[in-house]
Amino acid sequence: MRGINFIAIDFETATGKRASVCEAGICVVRDGKIAETRSWLVRPQGNRYSYWNMQIHGIRPSDTVDSPEFPAVWAEICGYLKDIPVLVAHNAAFDIGCIRHSLELYGMEKPDITYYCSLRAARRLYNFGCNSLDYLCDQFKIPYGQHHRAGDDAEMCARLFLREIEYAEVCKLENMEYCNGKL
Repeated sequence: MRGINFIAIDFETATGKRASVCEAGICVVRDGKIAETRSWLVRPQGNRYSYWNMQIHGIRPSDTVDSPEFPAVWAEICGYLKDIPVLVAHNAAFDIGCIRHSLELYGMEKPDITYYCSLRAARRLYNFGCNSLDYLCDQFKIPYGQHHRAGDDAEMCARLFLREIEYAEVCKLENMEYCNGKL
């Protein structure tokens, strides 16, 4: 998969608000191979959490009290985006929404980024009754660590999207126009 470069991204939130990011994860793919996976705990504004969100991902206020806020973490992620200005997310509406709302909350500039959605690709390519990230990874025997932790989910998304690219028999990401958008 020479020339297939992207950064899979995933966010966990502290509350139902998209700008309450408490963990960010990326998985860098270069030439169709996973090159690096990283995650950061993020202190959401006010370090407030909802019970429901804590039940999903297990991250608590005590975990993020000394963590950097979104702007510092986003600056690190942007370092990767300079080389590869393409994001992939499973259910990109959520993750891209996290970026947009967080940039707005902190008064930060929105970069020119193209993104792809592995969920939209799955709905088009496969005929499963369920298209959740963990379900699809189970179907394709894609290994994963702890679901609902951003670094692990980003890597699961990257592996799934690579499989979708192969299944769709495309040589360029641009050919997957049915599942992309602009930040």
